[in-house]
Amino acid sequence: MLNMYYGAEEVAELLRISKGKSYAIIRDLNKELEQKGFITIAGKVPRKYLEERCYGIAFFQISRGALSASFIFSPTISMAS
Repeated sequence: MLNMYYGAEEVAELLRISKGKSYAIIRDLNKELEQKGFITIAGKVPRKYLEERCYGIAFFQISRGALSASFIFSPTISMAS
């Protein structure tokens, strides 16, 4: 069963940032959720909320202990100008 929450280590690996920075992001996202009236868990953030707030993340799955990710890129964006 897929966990509903990301921990700091998963967020760090997913976003390729330090573990300390991932804790800061989780803290900020949890503050937003608290202001909306949601109950939060320190050091964890709901997967769905992180994926909504981080642009470009479409789907993440942990399979057999390895983190794999799929990203959505707009086909209308051209690198040539």
